[in-house]
Formats: sequence, structure tokens, C-alpha cells
Amino acid sequence: MSDVGRDRETIAVIGDGLIGTSWSALFLAYGYDVALFEPAASGRDHVAVRIDAAMAQIAEVAQTLPAPGQLRLTENLGDTVSDAIWVQENAPENVPLKRELYFAIETEAPAGITIASSTSSLVWSELSAEMADPSRLITAHPFNPPHLMPLVELYGSDRKRVDAAACFYRTLDRHPVKMKREAVGHIANRLSSALWREAVNMVAEDIAEVEDIDAALVYGPGLRWSVVGSHMAYHLGGGAGGIAHYLSHLGPSQERRWQDLGSPRLDEATREKLVDGITAETRGRDVLELEAMRDDGLIAVQRALKGRRF
Repeated sequence: MSDVGRDRETIAVIGDGLIGTSWSALFLAYGYDVALFEPAASGRDHVAVRIDAAMAQIAEVAQTLPAPGQLRLTENLGDTVSDAIWVQENAPENVPLKRELYFAIETEAPAGITIASSTSSLVWSELSAEMADPSRLITAHPFNPPHLMPLVELYGSDRKRVDAAACFYRTLDRHPVKMKREAVGHIANRLSSALWREAVNMVAEDIAEVEDIDAALVYGPGLRWSVVGSHMAYHLGGGAGGIAHYLSHLGPSQERRWQDLGSPRLDEATREKLVDGITAETRGRDVLELEAMRDDGLIAVQRALKGRRF
């Protein structure tokens, strides 16, 4: 792991919701001080407890970590970013709000530092449209929770800045991917949305119950995809001839499956089926218990994947 950040440089984190808190824990665990901005007093309740819990989970995954950084909760944006080397913005998905923040950050932060937005669906061109220097902004979308999910999806107009961002996130043991052009939902959310669309369709069409659909994904393609991606999985499914053989031999059958996929509507009947299905699958367990089970599983998978990159 790189020594970058071990001289107690400060990262500014804007927003202390699920994503901002998770990012803060990651930065702190890897030796950065964090100035965490949350103007609402109610939003700052229990922040330190949540961050400590996340840092403990990071320690279960990471092989070595530096001495942790110091957390500072702030109410003033200028104070938050004034001595930062990096800004990770996690405000709600509201374009006017984010543009207002970027204006303030450009005014108050050191000249030229990167402003990274965790936006899950908004695109760079829309977010950066009113900035004095749009090249300073990149979209850096993590998967929730960022402290356990290595993926960070990057896009920006300045390719050198994007490359530098990729290097930075690698020092945090993240796995950055770069987009060639912007797209709503980036890469992973588009893939997730496509998959969930068909999962919802199967519920709406009474093909299977919610719990069985989830189990089919977890113990089937989801298990395989945690080791190889979708393209690599089909390459390996083509035998000695690889993807070329698969496409020539089984391409038509793949097209037939595509044509049979549905386009469900989230109408009242479908929503009721989904809610009833999840109620059955949770078996009375609340969200906190389910999150803990998810996180334990993510930690175990992370350990298993250490050093196994395709």
C-alpha cells in the first residue's frame, strides 16, 4: 500500500449520510484526517459510532493499515474544505443543490484540488455546467457501502485528473474503473437495473417467488460474477473456443432469451407482490440485522478475493 496520506493530509467529505459516513471511515482507516460537513445537528447524531463500526469492518478485510486519522465534524463548508487535498461530495441527488456546493467549494478550497462526486445517477456534464473550472469535477461513484465495496466508477473531462483519481483510490485498496463517456447510472447501476428489471418481471409474471429469484442469483450467476464478470463468464462458457465459439454456437439462443425478457411496470399489483415477497424473505429480521448479515458476507467475499484479479 502507498504511503500517500500518512502525513495527516485532510480529506473533506460533504454529507454524513450512508455514503458520506462510509467514505469517511475508509479515509480515516487509511491514515487521512477527515473534515466531515453536515450543517444539520440532527444529521450529526451517532456519526462517530457509525464510523467506528465501519472502521472495524475495514480492519477485518485489510491486511495492513496505517495509524488512523482524526475525524472533525463541521458545520461550515469553508472550514471543511479550506485545507483539504481532496473533496468527496455526497449530497442528495439534486442538481441545483450540488451546483451550489461546487460554487462554494471552488471559492473556499485550495486551487485546483479535485472535487469527486459520489452521484449514483446524475451525469458529469449536468453537474459541472456552472463551474468556473469544470475540469476539477469528476464523478466517482462507489457501490454501497463504499468502505466494503471496492468499486469506484470514474468519469471527467480531464483524463489526467481521472487517471490521478484512479491512482488515489487504489491507495485505499479500491478498484477504480474508467468510463469512456458519461451515461446515466454509470456502469454498475445500469447492469444492476437491467438485472433487477427482469427479476421484477419474473415476480410480476408469477414465474417464481421473490425469495427463490434472489436465491437463484446468489447461488448461480451472482456467485460466478463475484469471481469473473459477465463477459469473462461467457468466454469460459465457450469451452476451448472461448467467446468466439460461444457467440457462433449459442448466440442465437442468447438472442431468443433477450427477446423473451420483460419490461414490467411498478404498478400497485407488482409493488404489492414485491413487498409481500420481501416480507416473507426477511422472516421478521429488521434492516439493521439484514445489513449486518450483508456486511459479514461482503467481508468474507473480500477476503476470498484478495489477490484474485482477472
